[in-house]
Amino acid sequence: MRIIICGAGQVGWQIARYLSGEANDVTVVDSNPQLVRRAAETLEVRGVTGFASYPEVLEEAGARDADMIIAATFSDEVNMVTCQVAHSVFGVTRKIARLRSQSYVDPRYADLYRREHLPIDVIISPEREVAQAALQRLRAPAAFDTEDFFDGRAQLLGIGLDADCPVLNTPLEQLSDLFSTLRAVAVGVRREGRLFAPEPEDQLFAGDQVYVLIAVEDLNRTLEIFGKKIARQDRVVIVGAGNIGLGVAQALEEGARRVRAKVIELDRARAERAADALERTVVLNGDGLDAEMLEEAGIGQADAVLAVTNDDKTNMLASVRAKTLGCPLAIALINDPAQAPLMAPLGIDAYINPRATTVSSILRHVRHGRVRRIYSIGDGEAEMIEAQVLSSSPIAGQCLRDIDFPEGALVGALMKKGAFVKPRGATRVEEGDLILIFALAADVHEVERLVQVSVDYF
Repeated sequence: MRIIICGAGQVGWQIARYLSGEANDVTVVDSNPQLVRRAAETLEVRGVTGFASYPEVLEEAGARDADMIIAATFSDEVNMVTCQVAHSVFGVTRKIARLRSQSYVDPRYADLYRREHLPIDVIISPEREVAQAALQRLRAPAAFDTEDFFDGRAQLLGIGLDADCPVLNTPLEQLSDLFSTLRAVAVGVRREGRLFAPEPEDQLFAGDQVYVLIAVEDLNRTLEIFGKKIARQDRVVIVGAGNIGLGVAQALEEGARRVRAKVIELDRARAERAADALERTVVLNGDGLDAEMLEEAGIGQADAVLAVTNDDKTNMLASVRAKTLGCPLAIALINDPAQAPLMAPLGIDAYINPRATTVSSILRHVRHGRVRRIYSIGDGEAEMIEAQVLSSSPIAGQCLRDIDFPEGALVGALMKKGAFVKPRGATRVEEGDLILIFALAADVHEVERLVQVSVDYF
């Protein structure tokens, strides 16, 4: 299929990497020649330098023959106009746009994107996606990473193992025997900076970070087995009242369980807007890095701090300061994944990568039928792939023990006729099943071949 990706930043580059690896004809467009050159040299894509909204640039990119256009530049307006030009001039059938401004995604103006007005088929709002990711972190505070699969029936947990973890030095196969009714599978382990897919005889050690795929009903039991306390997040301090911080605060106000939240915002005008939009949440105008301001917000009595400003360093430092003042849980928004290795040494409990969240969201709308969801782990080190098994899939009709999975891949769970199934060697993969596979980056393409990945357009 012919796909044009407008914007060669981190989001556009990652999407191009995924789609070009599936033998699609991908063209990347960006006004920055260095970004275009990087994409063309490192990926199997064609590069075009220019403004994506210009008709002549889209024509050079092959818009007359394109099946899909993904507008993911830094400008909402450029993305919107790009989709309009792609539709009106070139008749591109499927158009996806990333829109940051919450005004553009207000449900009251949904008619704006109808085919006869501004024809955009799918709108991705990074801020809303990231706000949902932040709420997931708060729901599983003992995990440094979380993601939902199987329409919320399964969850990936990233758990750091402490010296008092009760299951240390025990082979994973023995853990399966000890907790036979627990629907949980350790699919990945990061040890001394290296991520790998564990073997049944492998043991877990203090300092390891383990990725566990669970049925959501077994969340609390899984955390207890790994030595994590189950704590309610009743009091939360949010640093930053931008779209993400405001979205989280509003979601907490609307939640079934009452959570007392306070928001700290440095910009006075933004703080005033947040105060007007929120009903029960206290909004403080001040610096989230200032100890006195944090103490005024009650950080010592808070259950969690969520630092979601638009500056990585501010988020990291605010998290560290909050921990030193007695807050037990710190979650930071980190745009640059290269900063992720600093989280553990700084004592930051969890972080949110908005780029990975946005890429996952876009790919969820791009792919239909076979691959339902992809989640990037770490700095692109591995992926969780949720796929539907079709009759033509090489794995259909086979038992898991008979499938030649690559060394860096593990099946984490299956969904059979709506029921969560913990995988075992004798488990047979059947047409219509949903399957969740952990794959290291080097083995992703082989896993995709096994589930017969393709992009379907309509």
